[in-house]
Amino acid sequence: MKKIFLCLFMAISLSVNLSAQPIQPGAEQFDQYLPLLAGKRVGLFANQTTVLSDKTHLVDALLKKGITITRIFSPEHGFRGTADAGEKVESSVDPATGINVVSLYGKNRKPSAADLAEIDIMIFDIQDIGVRFYTFISSLEEFMETAVEAGKPLLVLDRPNPNGFYIDGPVLEKPYRSFVGMQTVPVVYGMTIGEYAKMILGEKWLDSSLHAKLPAFQLTVIPCANYTHSSKYVLPVKPSPNLPDMSAIYWYASTCYFEGTVLSEGRGTDKPFQIFGHPELPKHLYSFTPTPRDGARDPKLKNQLCYGWNISGTSEQTLKALDNKIQLKYLLEAYRLFPDKSKFFLGKPDAQPTQYFFNKLAGNADLMRQIKAGATESEIRLSWQPALNRFKQIRKKYLLYEDFH
Repeated sequence: MKKIFLCLFMAISLSVNLSAQPIQPGAEQFDQYLPLLAGKRVGLFANQTTVLSDKTHLVDALLKKGITITRIFSPEHGFRGTADAGEKVESSVDPATGINVVSLYGKNRKPSAADLAEIDIMIFDIQDIGVRFYTFISSLEEFMETAVEAGKPLLVLDRPNPNGFYIDGPVLEKPYRSFVGMQTVPVVYGMTIGEYAKMILGEKWLDSSLHAKLPAFQLTVIPCANYTHSSKYVLPVKPSPNLPDMSAIYWYASTCYFEGTVLSEGRGTDKPFQIFGHPELPKHLYSFTPTPRDGARDPKLKNQLCYGWNISGTSEQTLKALDNKIQLKYLLEAYRLFPDKSKFFLGKPDAQPTQYFFNKLAGNADLMRQIKAGATESEIRLSWQPALNRFKQIRKKYLLYEDFH
């Protein structure tokens, strides 16, 4: 009996000790990937989130370790993460290191042959937030296609997913494919960037013209330490200008839909994606005025007094309010209260369903149709389940970490 108790006590203690260990991104597992970089010319896809726990940028850390970086590639918002959403970013030279920074969110979305000429191995290290219309997984996919086409090995330094503890939302349908949604995954897909890369490759979601080259393609994922899909990972650096805190990151999957409507989604306030509204909503609601600021130099409804909602709070309050699922109640209520419903969704009256930005965010035309028809949140959520169940079967083949189920 004493032996059983002792073993049980040791097992519990070990579990507690493991869970108490700080989560470390793949970038900090130097012993696992520095040997792969020795003597190689490196092309690194990075931005302001590409940092170690002590806030040292990975570019600086690798240079100090004698690694040769010949190109830096940058995504939406740029290498320093200061550009507005959707703003085209020009290529430049990083003043701190003198390395050429090639923007992949401007004239080109993929590196050119000239960009790759002096690169032996490509690295992707960007902090994702686990929401389909957050464009970094689209950047990953196109970076992978470039690597396959050029015959370059790709190293993905994995990072925890701050929304990796649940799966929810409509699953994208192919006709609605765009840079804010390229694959048949739900809005919240519950995978790290490394797991997602493995799924793209394993499901052969890359351009079909590249399939013959896939057997020779070298994809290496360096996993995080001490992370599981039950972890609540707090980002050390804000991932983009309009996601300033964890509450915004948690709410983003529920409130980004307002970008496809005439409502302000809160850009131009200090609580983007937590404050939203419109001048024509009832005046007894919360009031705010979007104004120009860093990361939102020309916000929707600029300088106009808007009425709507302020759902900001602590990250703990936000997690409780979300309850591990996308919340549609504010979207449904905003549509119910909006006086001219024909103008609620952005787009021309004669536009095709695939032309509405709202439908690109949702990944299909069903959600818009359901909102117009007065469907309840429960009815909408029930319609998601068959496609979600199919995705979950695919997802579990590529997990690198203990799941939340």
